[in-house]
Amino acid sequence: MKDGDIIQVAHVVKDLDAAMKYFWEVFKIGPWEIYTFAPPDVRDSMVRGKPSNHTYRLACAWVGNVQIELMQPLTGRSVYDEFLEKNGEGLHHIKLYYKDCQKALEEFKKNGVEVIQSGKFDEDEFYYLDTEKALGTVYEIGNNGKIREPERRYPA
Repeated sequence: MKDGDIIQVAHVVKDLDAAMKYFWEVFKIGPWEIYTFAPPDVRDSMVRGKPSNHTYRLACAWVGNVQIELMQPLTGRSVYDEFLEKNGEGLHHIKLYYKDCQKALEEFKKNGVEVIQSGKFDEDEFYYLDTEKALGTVYEIGNNGKIREPERRYPA
């Protein structure tokens, strides 16, 4: 994996279980690993420059070297809620790998690109960039750090 590689394509959904079932039955994408992202497991969570304790469930499955991610907001306020209100369900972001996220963020900031949401989960860190107006979608960067085993898998 090298800096700038696409490692994830993510959708925001209203019903995680229904979305996993659809991807599995129609596209044979899976198995899915399911997690709940919530404090205190998610650390340093920020939304639009302010601390946040929002929670969400997500499911991940690999298609080659790219992860498909499904995200369902649960509580609090996040960019996922904003997206659902504005667009309904659909493609939310594309994630790029960077070994040193802080160094990459400095470069993005020099080009006028700010962070709109961020957090850390186990060894993984993630930063959503304010790119929707310029590119039509949000870009995320992350270090693809190691995380714990999932809560469950689909199909079981």
